[in-house]
Amino acid sequence: MSFTAVIIDDEKKARLLLRTILDEYCSQIDLVYEAEDLPSGAELIKKNKPDMVFLDIEMPEYSGLQILEFVDKEDLNFEIIFTTAYSEYAIEAFQFSAIDYLLKPLRPKQVQDAVTKFEKEAKKNQLHDKLLELSNAFKTASFNKIALPVSDGVHFIPLDDIICFKADGMYTKVFSLSEGELLISKPLKHFQALLENKPLFYRPHRSFLINLKHIKQFVKKDGSYIIMEGDISVTISKEKKEEFLSFVNTM
Repeated sequence: MSFTAVIIDDEKKARLLLRTILDEYCSQIDLVYEAEDLPSGAELIKKNKPDMVFLDIEMPEYSGLQILEFVDKEDLNFEIIFTTAYSEYAIEAFQFSAIDYLLKPLRPKQVQDAVTKFEKEAKKNQLHDKLLELSNAFKTASFNKIALPVSDGVHFIPLDDIICFKADGMYTKVFSLSEGELLISKPLKHFQALLENKPLFYRPHRSFLINLKHIKQFVKKDGSYIIMEGDISVTISKEKKEEFLSFVNTM
């Protein structure tokens, strides 16, 4: 198994030393990228999706401990190995959940041990496979809840509770019987793809995805629209009107 690494360190000599050690002593790392500060390092992370990041803590302008301010949640698919000349940062680094902590000047054995530790953890956890398995389970007909990521965690809501989804730019408003209105940082097309095998969910308009179980009323005036549970008004596009009426007639 081969891995990709990013080195973020403001000292050119420190980057060169670490790259040399990785090239000569850590054959399992086949690609190494370098950055001299946190912002440019974050761009490398987003672009190259590394497995591990060697991150200097003490740098001008931004500390390595501020990395979460520059990397989005969806790009956090790597382990951190902190490097620094200051041992007092060790406790803070481990509290940050880094996989290891290297004290400068770096030595080959020290770096080898950290990479070996990462490799063992990667094999043991297989996080990607576990997440994929979980995602597939969520898509099966037997799993009748939907996971909605919110600021304080994830809400699992029964599909029967969902009234409708409404597009709000790159976000989606989710209306449910149990949770009321939630603003989710996913576009409407995400939910349409997730629920494409659920026949009760129907898209009468580009801005709405509704649960047909929760229709209260179909109103013909003013261009026609739907009233859902909770008195939520849903627009019907002209090209979808006939199709929707055929759905209604079979209910």
